[in-house]
Amino acid sequence: MSVKFGLLALFAEGPKYGYQLRTEFEARTGGTWPVNVGQVYTTLERLERDALVAAEGTNGEGRTVYAITDAGRAALVGWFSTPVADADRPRNELAIKLLMAATTPGVDVATVVQRQRTESLRLMRDYNSLRRAAEADDDEAGVLLLDSVVFALEGEVRWLDHVEATVLRRGGRLAAPVKARRTVRGPARASGSNAR
Repeated sequence: MSVKFGLLALFAEGPKYGYQLRTEFEARTGGTWPVNVGQVYTTLERLERDALVAAEGTNGEGRTVYAITDAGRAALVGWFSTPVADADRPRNELAIKLLMAATTPGVDVATVVQRQRTESLRLMRDYNSLRRAAEADDDEAGVLLLDSVVFALEGEVRWLDHVEATVLRRGGRLAAPVKARRTVRGPARASGSNAR
């Protein structure tokens, strides 16, 4: 999720000032995406530069209050209606770390995997506890957010098992990728007159 669009979504509820945006962004993401106030103000400057928000004046405390513009609302509608692309998914730090471990001589891949698995399972336990607390508080948005984190961690643990089995099957080491510069993209789409 882009901080830019997260802030625009907060503006959809009404005018806000910088620090208020930071507090509400962190609350809305359940504290899973902390942002510093400098990042908020830098993003706010860009939103204003791009005419997606406009300064409305100051509040009683002398803070500049901003409101979303029509262009900002249109950009937000576009963001909500556009699926998240997979362009950045191959840049996952864990995937890169394990790929490097599996292709670097002298690294015990099984140990790297086991340490990560232990940490991922610890995080899963902690997030499941938070999820149960959110469920007890009837916090449906919090439950959905925590479900997303728990499901991702479950997938991560399954993938770690797969990595370990694959590397061990090949003697503890993998060769470097054949096409290192190849980009990962979604399925090719048919074009031209043969497309149906």
